[in-house]
Amino acid sequence: MTLLSEHEQRQVAEAIARVEQHTDAELVTVLARRADDYAYIPLLWASLLALLVPGIVHYLSGWSSVSTLLISQWLTFIVCSLVFRIPRLTTRLIPRSVRHWRASNLARRQFLEQNLHHTMGSTGVLIFVSEAERYVEILVDEGISRHLDNKVWDGIVQRFTDQVGKGQTLQGFVSCVEACGEVLRQHVPVTQARNELPNRLVVLG
Repeated sequence: MTLLSEHEQRQVAEAIARVEQHTDAELVTVLARRADDYAYIPLLWASLLALLVPGIVHYLSGWSSVSTLLISQWLTFIVCSLVFRIPRLTTRLIPRSVRHWRASNLARRQFLEQNLHHTMGSTGVLIFVSEAERYVEILVDEGISRHLDNKVWDGIVQRFTDQVGKGQTLQGFVSCVEACGEVLRQHVPVTQARNELPNRLVVLG
């Protein structure tokens, strides 16, 4: 899993610039490697396994002494803590609902941090991706939501999510920006030339 290169980021920025020529919407794209480090997850699972596995073996076999049981539990905890810190394993240990909840929270923070709620006419649009969670979300301000139902974005989000899962993040961004542009051109057409926010991909390492 790698974030986009500078050349690829420029391609996303160019796609945004093309779209904003035909709409009053202000698009910002954000790409995060992951929504959270989930530091507590490896420790939680390691603790659970360290308590259960040696204990069950001790109960069923009866071969180990209490001191051996304690040592086994500590070793199990240490090994599992290290193994479960491997990013791919960590992600698999986290329930999907938790991963998406964390990613959704980060998307909403980015909407505010990128000043999308301060645009003229409230026409901010955030296209957010968190790669590790394979999570995509499009957030729009009230100046756009009053013209468009949120379900309009569902198909675009699903296609982009599929592309992220296949490692086609760049193609997904460009296609998503262009698809959003087609919708915005019809419902929020350009009324004046302006560019309030930078046309760039914000990368959160």
